[in-house]
Amino acid sequence: MVFKRLMQAMGVGGPAVETVLANPNCRPGGQLEGAVTVTGGDHAVDISYVALGLMTRVEVESGDNEYATNQEFQRQHVTGAFRLEAGQRHDIPFRFDVPWETPVTELYGRHLAGMTMGLRTELEVARAVDSSDLDAVAVHPLPAQERLLEALLRLGFRFARADVERGHIYGVHQTLPFYQEIEFYPAPQYTGAMNQLEVTFIADPRQLQVVLELDKRGGLFTEGRDVFGRFTMDYATLDQTDWAAQLDGWLRQSLQRRGLFG
Repeated sequence: MVFKRLMQAMGVGGPAVETVLANPNCRPGGQLEGAVTVTGGDHAVDISYVALGLMTRVEVESGDNEYATNQEFQRQHVTGAFRLEAGQRHDIPFRFDVPWETPVTELYGRHLAGMTMGLRTELEVARAVDSSDLDAVAVHPLPAQERLLEALLRLGFRFARADVERGHIYGVHQTLPFYQEIEFYPAPQYTGAMNQLEVTFIADPRQLQVVLELDKRGGLFTEGRDVFGRFTMDYATLDQTDWAAQLDGWLRQSLQRRGLFG
């Protein structure tokens, strides 16, 4: 699938920018490939740079307020300064590195509700910066992420929504200033013991850190409780574990320890 966009930069008669992604689908740690074409307008201009930025929608808590904002988390210059003559075409092929911690937006061919991901093109002419709209990017899970999500579905959990929260998880090494939460409705065997299960992935080239949060909201006369768990999935030994059984055992043990499960 090819995404195209035509942007008229710096007013009437200025250069036009067209960005084409060879394939908008990628995985964390992979690459997006394509080309930026800058076409000269009515007069020659000096281009300072052309850059690409990967952006996502992030939820931010500030004091008692909460708001959502688009945040760029990976930026790459695809060219430095060059002279663009009137009517001249300048093609710039690129390979854009997708960070390992990039949030997932797709699962089994379906978009995860609540997720936004896009690549933005930025061009500077005469110290004036013009940024395009976002070209949609689809981020598919790593094999390890797929394995864990499949295990949850096998246990009977149902996907609810996903979002991205600004901040850092205690005790987990992160390179990005945010983390994704994928929320699930509880499987039937856990109904009453939890209201929802939140899953966070922090990936790197060798392994996947998984953080689980079991949310048990309080009732009129009871106190709400959150149960946290964390474990690591090594890519090299991924196939040696029954992840559905592993998760089921951990969830039951954690809930029983806190008196939330019989």
